[in-house]
Amino acid sequence: MKLEAFELERVASFFRAFSEPTRLALLQELKARACTVSELVGRLPTTQANISKQLKILYEAGVVARKKQGTTVIYSIAEPAALELCRIACDKLNREAKVKRLRF
Repeated sequence: MKLEAFELERVASFFRAFSEPTRLALLQELKARACTVSELVGRLPTTQANISKQLKILYEAGVVARKKQGTTVIYSIAEPAALELCRIACDKLNREAKVKRLRF
């Protein structure tokens, strides 16, 4: 199946959502349970402004969902495939690290 240019851009945009360490850390935190921004600020070594910015990018990519409860917004994983992609990438890096250790 050959994708059209606009479809390739959508795929690239989705993958860009995984290209920043703070966004990956947020996914790691949200994997365990849904969280508010305040909870995430308490768990990650970055600012509230940066967490909000990164969550917005993940939300716009369709990776996380947000639900408003009063004045609080709760974030959760919206796309389970995102966690699978992270697992695949980690498996690949672990295999590479193992091969490099065996070479010495």
